[in-house]
Amino acid sequence: MFDSLYPTMQWAAHRHHWPHASHSRFIHAGGIQWHVQVCGQGPCLLLLHGTGSGSFSWRGLLPLLSPYFQVIAPDLPGHAFTSRGAKDSLSLHGMGEGLRALLLQMNLTPAVIAGHSAGAAIAAHMVLQQPSLAPTHVIGLNPAWLQIPGMPSWIFGPAAKLAAINPISAWATAKLAGQPSVIAKSIAQTGSRLDEHGTALYKTVFSHSGHVHSVLGMMAAWNLSELAIKLPNLNNKVSILVGSEDRTVPPELAQKACNMLPHAQLYLQPGLGHLAHEEDPQSTAALLKKVWGLT
Repeated sequence: MFDSLYPTMQWAAHRHHWPHASHSRFIHAGGIQWHVQVCGQGPCLLLLHGTGSGSFSWRGLLPLLSPYFQVIAPDLPGHAFTSRGAKDSLSLHGMGEGLRALLLQMNLTPAVIAGHSAGAAIAAHMVLQQPSLAPTHVIGLNPAWLQIPGMPSWIFGPAAKLAAINPISAWATAKLAGQPSVIAKSIAQTGSRLDEHGTALYKTVFSHSGHVHSVLGMMAAWNLSELAIKLPNLNNKVSILVGSEDRTVPPELAQKACNMLPHAQLYLQPGLGHLAHEEDPQSTAALLKKVWGLT
């Protein structure tokens, strides 16, 4: 409903200042026009950003990981420069199926899938649903695999559903995000501190009503209850990186998820918040290389 009122962000208007624009491609797969950044050579590493973000969130890690992997970093459906797709495309299952179609179109099978926050939930869902990914190493960066206890777990979905069907919600949110202090305050509430460039990128996407409309739609469609039940069946090697100051997904929730997984190990990133991979890409890359046995 009202999807036609909220078009996808236009690449031509932003490409000149977008991080790693020279690595951007547009690929049609699964009824979605995907914006994907591709660079490097070697085993395939699929990077999945979290809700409300985009492939730009990997801007610091991309050049640090591309010497070791062919890095594939898409904007998820409805986010930034990727089109929204069909009605179910913003759900956990829909995201997984969309990415399956993208990987088939690109003729790639990831050796590693690294997901941040909700992106980690998509990674786990994909591996559980797709037998071809059985050998894949799963990495969760401040992963949102379990419902956050308390009010957000029961009111977040209904509130998002109401916002998603209100035709002015996305427009009003985008208008609010245009104010200089709003995005900076929102980032600070995650426990992270980003530089001016990082904050400006989030301001750009959240100032666009199409992006915001899809973020609200994704939150409305999100349900982790089935994933939580199936998590102990995830037999892949799993590595979990957790910022000690994460105020979005409590570190103890990541530890709880780790305890449910048969082959998981948790690594703490002291002093970093929910956006640890953006705050300190160098230490995150060093930890990832350690996890992969590259150091």
